[in-house]
Amino acid sequence: MEIVNARSAGFCFGVRRAVKLAEAAAEQYGRCACLGPLIHNDDVVARLEALGVRTVNSVEELTPGEPVIIRSHGVGKAVYDRLHKLGCPVIDATCPDVARIHRLVQDESRAGRKIVVIGERDHPEVTAVSGWCSDCVVLGNPEDAEKWLSESPDNSNFPISVVSQTTGERKNFENSVKILKKQCTNAQIFDTICNTTSNRQREAREIAQTVDVMIVIGGRHSANTAKLAGVCGACCERALLVENASQLDVSQLRGAKRVGVTAGASTPEWIIKEVNRKMSDEIKAVETAEEENKAAEAVETVVENVEAPEAPEAPEAPEVPEAPEAEASFEELLERSIKTLHTGEKVKGVVASITPSEISVDLGTKQSGYIPLSEFTDDASVNVNDVIHVGDEIEAFVMRVNDVDGVVMLSKKRLDSVKNWDSIVEARANRTVVEGVVVEENKGGVVVNCKGVRVFVPASQSGLPKEAPMSDLLKKHVRLRITEVNQPRKRVVGSIRAVAYEERKAKAEATWSEIEVGKRYHGVVKSLTSYGAFVDIGGVDGMVHVSELSWKRIHQPSEVLKVGDEIDVYVISFDKENRKISLGYKDPNENPWVKFTTNYPEGSVAEVKIVKLMTFGAFAEIIPGVDGLIHISQIADRRIGKPDDVLSEGEVVKAKIIKIDNENKKVSLSIRALSEPSAPVAPVEHPALDDEPAVVYDSENPPAPEDLPQE
Repeated sequence: MEIVNARSAGFCFGVRRAVKLAEAAAEQYGRCACLGPLIHNDDVVARLEALGVRTVNSVEELTPGEPVIIRSHGVGKAVYDRLHKLGCPVIDATCPDVARIHRLVQDESRAGRKIVVIGERDHPEVTAVSGWCSDCVVLGNPEDAEKWLSESPDNSNFPISVVSQTTGERKNFENSVKILKKQCTNAQIFDTICNTTSNRQREAREIAQTVDVMIVIGGRHSANTAKLAGVCGACCERALLVENASQLDVSQLRGAKRVGVTAGASTPEWIIKEVNRKMSDEIKAVETAEEENKAAEAVETVVENVEAPEAPEAPEAPEVPEAPEAEASFEELLERSIKTLHTGEKVKGVVASITPSEISVDLGTKQSGYIPLSEFTDDASVNVNDVIHVGDEIEAFVMRVNDVDGVVMLSKKRLDSVKNWDSIVEARANRTVVEGVVVEENKGGVVVNCKGVRVFVPASQSGLPKEAPMSDLLKKHVRLRITEVNQPRKRVVGSIRAVAYEERKAKAEATWSEIEVGKRYHGVVKSLTSYGAFVDIGGVDGMVHVSELSWKRIHQPSEVLKVGDEIDVYVISFDKENRKISLGYKDPNENPWVKFTTNYPEGSVAEVKIVKLMTFGAFAEIIPGVDGLIHISQIADRRIGKPDDVLSEGEVVKAKIIKIDNENKKVSLSIRALSEPSAPVAPVEHPALDDEPAVVYDSENPPAPEDLPQE
C-alpha cells in the first residue's frame, strides 16, 4: 500500500503562531485564560490546559487582572474594551489575515457602507468580524444572498462591502459575489480567503482524485477541516475524517493500493505522524498475517492429501430434560434487600404508585425509590399515566440517596439522555432531522429536549425574526438539524432555521412548478413596505402592490393589512427567471366601477361628496372608489373665479352625470345642469369649450394648462 501525504497538511502560519504565543504566555505567567478554545483541536487544547492555559467561554468568567489570550479567530472591538476595563494583560494571537479583515471592515463601515460577510454565521471568526462594524449581514451561500436581496429590495441600492471568512470555500464565495454584483449597484468586493486554505483544498482535491482512500485529519467541529473533508468526499468515494490515530479504523483501508492523507489547519504535526505510523504498522501486520496464512494453507493442503481411517460414529446421547429455574435462596433475597445504592448507579424497579407529583418505584432494596415528575421527562405535554402504569418495570439513574429517611431519588430523563446520546451523534454524522420540544430560554438562544438530550439552538438559528422574543418558541414542538456535538463537554448545538429553510425551499420548488396566472393561494403577510405587502404563498414570497390592496385610495399598506395576517390572493403575473410574483388581493366582484356603471347611467342624478378642490374644478366622490370631476364651468350658472367660491371640501351636493368614459374609467359631473334642466350642457361662459362640454379628468390625471378655459 502506498501512502501519499499532502505537503500543505497541518498547522497554517496563523495557528502555529497562536500556539507558540500561548505556550510562551503559560511559561511567563504560569496560569492564564484563553477566550474560547485556542484552535479547533481538542488534543492541542488539552495539552495547553496541562501547561496552565484554561479555556473560558466569556469575559464574565475572567478574574480582574488575569492574563488573557485572544485566539486565532479574533474577537470584536467591544471585547478588547471590556478586557481593558478589567485590567487584563492581553496576548493577541489573532491570525494576521483575520486582523486585516477587522481593519478593513472597520474602515468601510466608517465610510457609511454596509458590510456583507460570506461565511458561517456562528463561526467565531465571523462573529469577531461582525464586532468591528456597525451594520453587518452574514450570508452563508448564494441562496442566502438571493433571499436577502428578495426580502429587502432596497439592499440592492445601498453601498455594500463584501468580505469572506478566511477558511471559506472559494467556489461558494465567487458564486455568492456573482449574485450580489448582478443586483447591487454599488458593491466593493474584497477577496479575503486565506491562500493557504485555497492551496490546501486544491492539493487535497488533486490527491483525492488519484487514491482509493482519502484520510482527512482534524477536529470535527473545525470549519476548515469540514470543508477539506467535503472537497475530498466529492472526489473520492472512501473519504475518512478522523481527529487522531485512535479514531482510525485500519480495516477500512482493506483492499486499498493507494491512500492519501491531508489535515486541517488546526492539526499538529505529531498527530499526523501518529496516523501515518499506525497505518504503517497495520500494513506490516497485514502483510505478515497474509504470509502466515499462505504457509498454513500449504500445510493444510498436505494434511488433507493424507488418507486417515474413518472413525466410528458415536452413539447419540440421550436427551436430558431442562432443569427448572432455581428460585432465589433466602440468603440471596436477604442480600438483595440490604444492598446499598450509590449516586450515579443504574437501577431497575417496578412502578408501585403514580401521584400528581411523583412516581413511586419498588427497587427490591431496603430503600424505596421515587421519580419526581420533573425527572421523568422534559416534555411538559406528556401525560405520565399514558406512558407508564402501576406494575410496569422501569429503569432509572440514582440521583440522591437519603439513608436517614430510607428513600432514593431517581431520574428517568437522565438515563434517557445517556441512551439517546448515540442517536444524536449519528444524526449529526448523517445530517438527519431530529424533533424535540423547546423547554428553556437562555442567554443567546433556546434549549430543545431531543429524546432526553439538551440541544442548544442559538438565536440566529431559531428561525425567528431578530425583534421576536425567544419565549415565542417555549413549549413548541420543533424540527432541527444537529450542527455540532462536543462529546467531552456533552454539548450539542442545533439549527431550527436550517430545517425551516430546506422545507421552505422544497415548498418553493413545488409552488414554482404549479404556478399560473389567476391561481388563488392562501398566504401569510411576511412584511410591509411603502409600496406594497410581501405575502408567503408556500415557500415563495409574492408582492401585492399598494394599488392592488384596496379599491379605495389608500396611502400605506398598513391601512389594510398587518404582518402575520392570513389572506387569500391570486396571481396577476410571474417571472420564473427572476423569481418574482405579482399578486392581487382586492376582490374583482367588489369593483366599484362595475357597481357605479350598473346603478348610475349617463343622465342620472346622484348625491356626491366634494373631496378635493382644484383651480379648474372640484372632484366629488359618487360612491366609494369612484370620483367624478365637476369642471369650474359646470359648478354654477354664473361665472365664478375659483371653485371654493361656491363649494367646500366635505360638502354633499346633487350633480348630474353628463359623461362616462368606460375606457379610461372617468366621469364628468355637472351641478349647473340641474339648475337649467332644459338647457344644453355646454358651458355658456366659455365658448371655446362648446365643442367638448364634458372634459373627463380625475385627481390622478389633472388637465394640462392648455386644456383649461382661457380668458
